[in-house]
Amino acid sequence: MSTIGILALQGDFEKHQRKIEALGEKALLVRSREQLDKCDGLIIPGGESTTLIKLLKKHDMWDAVFEFGKNKPVYGTCAGCILVADLIVEMDQDSLHLIDIAVQRNAYGRQVDSFIDDVKIQLNGKADSMEGVFIRAPKIVSIGKNVTPLAWHHNDVILAEQGHILVGTFHPELTDDLRVHDYFLHKIKVINSAKKHKE
Repeated sequence: MSTIGILALQGDFEKHQRKIEALGEKALLVRSREQLDKCDGLIIPGGESTTLIKLLKKHDMWDAVFEFGKNKPVYGTCAGCILVADLIVEMDQDSLHLIDIAVQRNAYGRQVDSFIDDVKIQLNGKADSMEGVFIRAPKIVSIGKNVTPLAWHHNDVILAEQGHILVGTFHPELTDDLRVHDYFLHKIKVINSAKKHKE
């Protein structure tokens, strides 16, 4: 059984915890370096990105999350997507530079402009649709050549991956759909299996 860390400094981390447990894996709410060291993968949930940055630095976890993300799977959603992006446009804001994308904060408007809509997904080569919940969502405005888009709202990429890093601008944890979390778990298992094979 894998241990999936969920950064629990801010945001709706308990919803992610329920998704991971519903898929039969162990979820660990992470608030320290020591807890992070026990994890096979990490989910960085939504929230407010500048507040998350301050809390990570306050708890001496900013560098630890960066080092973790260089070697192990990370799934950043909404604010988490902003944190792991390479560039935040029109903002002088720190980021972890873990995936070659540029994002724009609050691209769809303020809290009142949050919305739910059907989105197109393509996981494991299978095209389908699901419900997308967007809350003060960022927008992925560009992706690098090694980044693979996995979901779209109209023409906007809303889920993408590069190596072991997965990012999304919407909130699958707020729906009954388990497919995105299951995809992330599969990514962790593949990477863990490859590491054991090398050993």
